[in-house]
Amino acid sequence: MESRNVETYRAAHQAFNRRDFDASVGTMAEDMTYQDHARNITSQGRTGFKEVLQGWVTAFSSAEVFEPRYIDAGEVVIAEFIARGVNDGPFGPLPATNKQVNTPFCEIMRFNDEGQIVAGAVYYDQLSMMVQLGHVQAPQSAAAGV
Repeated sequence: MESRNVETYRAAHQAFNRRDFDASVGTMAEDMTYQDHARNITSQGRTGFKEVLQGWVTAFSSAEVFEPRYIDAGEVVIAEFIARGVNDGPFGPLPATNKQVNTPFCEIMRFNDEGQIVAGAVYYDQLSMMVQLGHVQAPQSAAAGV
């Protein structure tokens, strides 16, 4: 049986996949903070986090949280998933490439006693994502003699 926090977190991801941003941020405390460590971005509050979600969908209209696994640690829940989608819109200053990305993400959410998300952070390999999108070349492997 899943804990209430895992159920809440899973529901937020499912709401994102349906593009129901209001339902996704409805699981969060009004003053929550969220850090995207790969891009060095911190959002504040439900409105700020909703803008983050909408930004991903602007860049990847088919973006989805794919094959999530949740690790329950009480007031903290960790999710490992594949973020996938086709880059059919601008990604920050970068133009759309119409290429598919499949990038492993590790996202951590902290909950209050009322079961609301009060803080979150996401970690992923932005270089691998940029290689998949064709914006940068893959670094040469040390095994290849470089």
